[in-house]
Amino acid sequence: MEDEETGAAMDGIITQFNTYEDFLDSQITSLDLFYLEDEELARQLVELGYRGSGEVLKREEFEARKAAAEASRLSQRTQQKILSSAGKELNDNFLKALALREEANRNGKMTSIIFIRHKNSHGQEVSGYIDYSHRLKTEDFEVYFSGKKKLLPRPTDLSFYNWETHVSTSNASPNYQVIAENSSGLLFKNKRDRKILNVDPKASPGDNSTRTPIQTSLYIQAVIYDHITRRKT
Repeated sequence: MEDEETGAAMDGIITQFNTYEDFLDSQITSLDLFYLEDEELARQLVELGYRGSGEVLKREEFEARKAAAEASRLSQRTQQKILSSAGKELNDNFLKALALREEANRNGKMTSIIFIRHKNSHGQEVSGYIDYSHRLKTEDFEVYFSGKKKLLPRPTDLSFYNWETHVSTSNASPNYQVIAENSSGLLFKNKRDRKILNVDPKASPGDNSTRTPIQTSLYIQAVIYDHITRRKT
């Protein structure tokens, strides 16, 4: 209990003073300066514990705690900045599912593939498979999580099909290779662990992979395939 109180007192000191010199100066009295006539000497006596009424705190400890506090602050700011879903009010299951997977897809622990079937701005039905990790790195997802824009497959995604114009495309991504010409149907090979992800709803999605249909009011159909790689980064 005493250690916790001491730690809290130290953290208070770290927050209050920008530099170690500021901390030392706070414990020097006008009387000290009158008798010593040397500000630097007064600081040294405080640091050694001979003067001052507050906590004795060495320069190394002050600077180490200051650096740790700054790193923690920056980490929290970065986390808030990186996660596009942070602080958003998510009312649909699809957006909630994306938010749940966002951090893991950003840090590489998971590589999710999103299947979406819906109508585009021209009223044409389109469908496709999206590399979620890749899209997160190449565009701002705040517009999707805030509801300003709807996530739709594009001709540049892993797979895209326009049911009216019959335009069909497939593209490799940084995470997946597309295997289109296959008797088993469309397959995706993960580039990190070489595992095959099968998107056929009647088949197993494969090793370390799961298939999750999403009940959503935003799309005609939505399915998320999650793949967790075993290879260390």
